[in-house]
Amino acid sequence: MEVGVFLALEPFTSLERNLECAKEAGFTCADITDTHASGSMFASAGLSASVSLDGNPFEIKRTFEKYGMNIMTLSAHASLLEPSSPANFATSEIMKAIKFAAAIGIRDVITTETFAKSEWAKNLSYEQTVFITAEKLYEPCRMAADYGVKLCLEPHGPLTDSITGIGDVMELLGNPEALGVNMDTGNSWLGGTDPVELAKKYKDKIYHIHWKDLGEEWLPARGTRYGCGFSTIEVGTGVIDIKGVIDVLKDRKEIRYSTLEVAGTPELLRASAQYIKKYWDA
Repeated sequence: MEVGVFLALEPFTSLERNLECAKEAGFTCADITDTHASGSMFASAGLSASVSLDGNPFEIKRTFEKYGMNIMTLSAHASLLEPSSPANFATSEIMKAIKFAAAIGIRDVITTETFAKSEWAKNLSYEQTVFITAEKLYEPCRMAADYGVKLCLEPHGPLTDSITGIGDVMELLGNPEALGVNMDTGNSWLGGTDPVELAKKYKDKIYHIHWKDLGEEWLPARGTRYGCGFSTIEVGTGVIDIKGVIDVLKDRKEIRYSTLEVAGTPELLRASAQYIKKYWDA
């Protein structure tokens, strides 16, 4: 398993600058971390590393290759609990992400429901959140199967941060083969779940991992927040049982890549990768 990085290494800079940062830090693989439909004013001005799902996938592949980087996954985090609207990143964008990924050989597209933002979404019952999430993922799952892509649910919301929530969404969708899990050590822990138990439960469904550790200052927020974008400490130095997750998953051959969601110096990134590889390869 290779350890790569997410491309938010230098804020308010282009995709190419973030690829350059990843290469300078000694990494050879990265995610397409941020995506959007149509055009982006900031991306056009070189102030964002976001990739348009309506662009040419092969141009993005060539850009990664220019810096000697392999593409690990494509992110399509969505607002699945919100009412359907052209302004909300949801089913249409996930389907675009699947076609984009398939065109250039990316196996894993990562999505999630994210936390409720509108009052309408906040007032949904648990059963309603399961239904609305599954309904928005039904066609993407069918498309992923046809394109040979794995659509992976990441713990990053009130449903996916729990073992039960992931299972209920999968069950309502009929447990499709194309629907997997993107393990996120930090998000699952922050949402109140034991990451080791989540890894055990969905081991046969996990295709990718996001690594982040969190310090003791996060303890009061546990169980009340649904995900954080990145951590600022070295993996293995916080309160999360990273080694326990590694022990569960390290023999799963289908996990080809994993991503450091760590913000900091190149030295911090390298030390985190070394910690993971030390125990994964043991």
